Amino acid sequence: MNRPRTLDDRAVRLFIALAAFFCVNAVLAEFIGVKIFALEDTLGIAPFEWNLFGQKGSLSFTAGTLLWPMVFILTDTINEFFGRRGVKFISWVAVALIVYGFLFAFAAIALAPASWWVTAAQSQGVPDYQKAFSAIFGQGMWTIAGSIVAFLLGQLIDVAVFHRIRNATGEKHVWLRATGSTAVSQLVDSFVVLYIAFVLGPQKWPTSLFLAVSTVNYAYKMLAAIALIPLLYLMRRGIRVYLGAAREQELREEAAAD
Repeated sequence: MNRPRTLDDRAVRLFIALAAFFCVNAVLAEFIGVKIFALEDTLGIAPFEWNLFGQKGSLSFTAGTLLWPMVFILTDTINEFFGRRGVKFISWVAVALIVYGFLFAFAAIALAPASWWVTAAQSQGVPDYQKAFSAIFGQGMWTIAGSIVAFLLGQLIDVAVFHRIRNATGEKHVWLRATGSTAVSQLVDSFVVLYIAFVLGPQKWPTSLFLAVSTVNYAYKMLAAIALIPLLYLMRRGIRVYLGAAREQELREEAAAD
């Protein structure tokens, strides 16, 4: 008798798709995070000047914040259907891919540039392509270390809090365990990444600046997480349709017992 092929299992296909999308979002967020954008100017609204801990500033964020909310949603979705082991597995894979990506970015920077390539973008206002390439892809080691440590720590906390809330509420209140786990994990993530990168790192931020910027970043992440709750329910409904009600229930029971 022919045994069913592994890739014919829709649950396996679903995990591969979620894991792949999770990892590409995490890696992209690290690489595009070098750009800082002004939220007010992007939206065409009047500047909002925050005043916290004796510090003032506008709403400026790294471009990576565009992708991190999707990472939160994918984390909670994988948590819902594949449990602790699923989230921990893809988190470690994502960290390995981030490190792998940065290693090759630094290797690419070290390659001797072709002389004609260095000036190839002068007409676009880039006098030295090699310096621009190095500035964009050569993020400081403190920033890289901070983002990796914060990401992994946040993921491990997220999965722990998610299942504590799930155990307390049962299968009800999907929004509560998703938002609650994000609230705790991103509180840690938002402060750890900036502390390692900018307090322990060479810039030596004062405590007041560290607390102010971390608080603003955390507030943004939480607002984004709350705004994306409908997407979480939409993804869950789509997964139910894809897997079928019986298979979906089976996965969720396995995840809850994990």
